[in-house]
Amino acid sequence: ENFLGESFDAAYAIESTCHSPDKVTTFKQVHLCLRKGGLFAGYEWVLLPERGYDGNNPEHVRIKEGIEVGNGLPTLATAAEVNEALVKAGFEVLESYDANIDVHKPDSIPWYDPLTGKLTLSGFRMTTAGRIVTHAFVSTLEFLRIAPRGN
Repeated sequence: ENFLGESFDAAYAIESTCHSPDKVTTFKQVHLCLRKGGLFAGYEWVLLPERGYDGNNPEHVRIKEGIEVGNGLPTLATAAEVNEALVKAGFEVLESYDANIDVHKPDSIPWYDPLTGKLTLSGFRMTTAGRIVTHAFVSTLEFLRIAPRGN
């Protein structure tokens, strides 16, 4: 949908602008939609060479490319490149940080924790057994025509 310039006081992007191969153009379009003084917030997949990513390390590259393919992403940018694109698009970057910097502290829950699968009520669905049970249950509901048939 097209929006008139200066239509919004604020905008956000959650793991979406990382799909754009041209971040400057993407951020310019966001900037055009914001009123003067408007705010933009977002988070996305980025590379962090300052935290250890090494483009010469085959294992790092394998993981990076797996993330790109698995998430339908163009080449991942660094956090510095994203900030630079925001500035080129007309934004003033007020704050930028790595949300995972404290991920392994005892009082922190890693972002990937819900995906690991545990033998708990909420974590069971992510285990191998949980996926098998869920598939069987949904297939039964489809067969009984309680749930619409999936593809």
